[in-house]
Amino acid sequence: MKKIMVFAVLATVVVFSGSALARGSSSGGHSSGHSSYSSSSRSDHTIRAYTKSNGTHVGPSHATNPDTTRNNNYSTKGNVNPYTGKPGTKSRDGR
Repeated sequence: MKKIMVFAVLATVVVFSGSALARGSSSGGHSSGHSSYSSSSRSDHTIRAYTKSNGTHVGPSHATNPDTTRNNNYSTKGNVNPYTGKPGTKSRDGR
């Protein structure tokens, strides 16, 4: 029975440590604007804060996941960014 419990605990640790490695590190330091994409049903992702080469700090933000259209982007006319409440201003595809 103890062997089964030890195996279950080790399997759980391996599964969770593997998913943490797949997401990447969230530690501080400079970055070049990396994004975190998820295969879940979310249609957006978080962009981590980073520092530009000229020293300007850019805070974290959200963006829609990349696809072949801009009609579903927060910045497109007819859409509203749910995080800021600002309406989109860019023209839609085909217009």
